[in-house]
Amino acid sequence: MILDRLNAGLRPGDDTPALISARLSRGDLAELRDGYAAALAARGIGAGDTVGLAVRPGPRSLALLLAAYRIGARVAVVDPHAGPDVLAARLALARPDLIVADAAAQAVAGWAAPLARRAGLALPDLASLGPAVTAGRRLPGNAPALKPVSGPPPAAYEGDGDAVIIFTSGTTSRPRAVVHTRAGLASGLEAVTDLVRPAAGVPILGGTFFVMLPSLAAGAPVAFPARRPRALGRQIATLRPQAIYLTPPQLRAALDAGVRFRGRVYSGSAPVSAQLLSRVRAAGAEEAWCVYALTEVFPAAAVEATAKAAFDGEGDLVGALLPGVSARLARTGSPLPDISDLSGMSSETSGTGLLELSGAGVCDRYLGDDPHEWVSTGDLARLDGRRVVLAGRAKDMILRRAENIYPGLYEPSLHVPGVSLAVLVGVPAGDGDEQLVALIETAPGADRERVRAALRDPLQRMGTARPDRVIFAPIPLAGRSRKPDRAAAARFAAGFSGVRG
Repeated sequence: MILDRLNAGLRPGDDTPALISARLSRGDLAELRDGYAAALAARGIGAGDTVGLAVRPGPRSLALLLAAYRIGARVAVVDPHAGPDVLAARLALARPDLIVADAAAQAVAGWAAPLARRAGLALPDLASLGPAVTAGRRLPGNAPALKPVSGPPPAAYEGDGDAVIIFTSGTTSRPRAVVHTRAGLASGLEAVTDLVRPAAGVPILGGTFFVMLPSLAAGAPVAFPARRPRALGRQIATLRPQAIYLTPPQLRAALDAGVRFRGRVYSGSAPVSAQLLSRVRAAGAEEAWCVYALTEVFPAAAVEATAKAAFDGEGDLVGALLPGVSARLARTGSPLPDISDLSGMSSETSGTGLLELSGAGVCDRYLGDDPHEWVSTGDLARLDGRRVVLAGRAKDMILRRAENIYPGLYEPSLHVPGVSLAVLVGVPAGDGDEQLVALIETAPGADRERVRAALRDPLQRMGTARPDRVIFAPIPLAGRSRKPDRAAAARFAAGFSGVRG
């Protein structure tokens, strides 16, 4: 399996680059991994135990993940940006045998609080949630240090079992997390490898584990993308990466700043429009890919810019299902056909339904629940053979004059030249009905009147789903992936006296 190959391929003394941004060689990473594996084992952590990981992305978090995998422990990935209440609920659900946090994540009170605020991090009182240790630099008041232990590392665990817990939706009272087994994680990473096609020795630009691990396993060094567009542009020009992974907001910021691309560019974690991918190709990329992935299934489908731009049907084409992934449409509250496995059926036959996915890379279960074969994406879709066309989120449905309107069915057509981002939201009309509002964010320097003129035809083609109002304004974003915050956008639209479309 891919993580076994990666662990086997990382050997002390190897001076070839691993993490370019951190100036860390493959030998350095191997020594850090082995030291943490021995340190975890010395604290009694072994196969089947859970390690809560609240360490910001970087060499230590990567080494700790590999160390835990080596000894058969599972990692509960805890996002320190989620806030103390959410984190406390998530850690209570995961019940880790050991919590590993960096200093900034623990700096929630006293003299160290400014450090936490600057980093945007916070954790609840770790002592109340279980044994805790500090990875890296330790500050006064932090948990005891977890120092890498020298000497031979523990023997590698060779069985299956849980590998990682990743929290998704839910509330502080009912958090939700997906569990991937070691075999399932390997299948997902193999799918990423087949899609990205990493070549040994040539850099890859990307900061997520799902990009870093396949790249390093293939012998490709990894660099974390610079946050500022100009620095990112210099990084691309200097490193000449074979592949780049950026979220849509990162891509838009880079393109607006005039960044030139090269190689293959991949984007996901938020809606990726054909217009955005076309801009990436025009900025120098050889290929530009939309990747449809979820925490439960990574990746599920993908489509390159040329095919996405050629799609002229309704909805958002997110690509063909990747090998090993199956799909079906489930019945929703709307009058839809009761159909089971539709992976080989056309859109004319299948209609629209709630998309469910299955396959070797699908998560084993939700934490606390029984294993499952199929997972619901929460996305409305239709299937054209193995191609997936999204029609919006089920929960994003807008009810206007007794008509169900799914924003994802129409939003792609609003991404005309000069539009950076467009969403459709429902605003309460005061009588149980809703008004439909199009919120349009234009690219820097775009001519507003030209954009308005370009929108006339797409708006007219929306027929009975044509918005009641069109508002030109920045669209609120949320989360680390910077997805459109539809709730905030709806609140903004409700208080804005906009221009009719």
